[in-house]
Amino acid sequence: MKNYELITVVGPTASGKTAYAAALASRLNTEIISGDSRQVYRSMDIGTGKDLSDYLINGQMVPYHLIDICEPGEKYNVFRYQHDFHKVFQNLKAEKKVPILCGGSGMYIESVLKGYKLLDVPPNPSLRESLKDKTLKELEKILASYKTLHNKTDVDSVQRAIRAIEIEEFYKKEAPDKNEYPPINSLIIGIDIDRELRREKITRRLYSRLEEGMVEEVQRLLATGITPEDLIYYGLEYKYLTLYITGKLSYDEMVDRLEIAIHQFAKRQMTWFRGMEKRGFKIHWLKSTLPTNEKIEQTLQLINDI
Repeated sequence: MKNYELITVVGPTASGKTAYAAALASRLNTEIISGDSRQVYRSMDIGTGKDLSDYLINGQMVPYHLIDICEPGEKYNVFRYQHDFHKVFQNLKAEKKVPILCGGSGMYIESVLKGYKLLDVPPNPSLRESLKDKTLKELEKILASYKTLHNKTDVDSVQRAIRAIEIEEFYKKEAPDKNEYPPINSLIIGIDIDRELRREKITRRLYSRLEEGMVEEVQRLLATGITPEDLIYYGLEYKYLTLYITGKLSYDEMVDRLEIAIHQFAKRQMTWFRGMEKRGFKIHWLKSTLPTNEKIEQTLQLINDI
């Protein structure tokens, strides 16, 4: 295998990247490291789209890591992710395995591939106070003014946008001048899904998840004592379902706004991945509509540089 330490699979939501990555991991007898910023939380299964059945290949579960590793209500971040990733990565390397990193959280993935040195950013109460009355659009405009690495892919709530600004302000004064981890030599596979097909799959999957009990999942989380504000922080499904359950939106308003938000999120994911290419990453794009076996064969050719 062409000296690759890692295989990375990226793509927007609903592209089918998890099912493909699991099939590839089964073929290569290796394991998956999740690159998703929200699947780290226990009991947040339907809303984060864990789809753990995708890991079942020919009756055997493909081992996976960094899913269900912390409690809902915690504020997991890229700093913690980078360190958690490297613990798993080093263990698998010691077993002579080339793991598969799979996910759609662009900054999480880029942080480990590039080896950015990240700092554990403390809260800034005065900054939060100054930003608390701004709209999400106003906060996004502020974020766009920064030139350093920050996570645009998951910023879809006021709380997350304020946190992203807080991180950038800290880095303006404290940014390190060297990497903590070395860059990783990874083959990067992107799952390329046609825009209209992506939109169709997102819509279909949203209604399917609502039928599977996504509303009830959020109700259970609130019943455990997690505050509405904490759930809204996680954005997307948890933001809009919480607004519905707490009476801020009707059911139809919730569905309509959530569907729009997921489409916007997928677009931001693709913007991030295209940005990675501009920053020097080589992503080999495979059509989502190709049969899984054909995707795997093309990947094996890339691995072996045939």
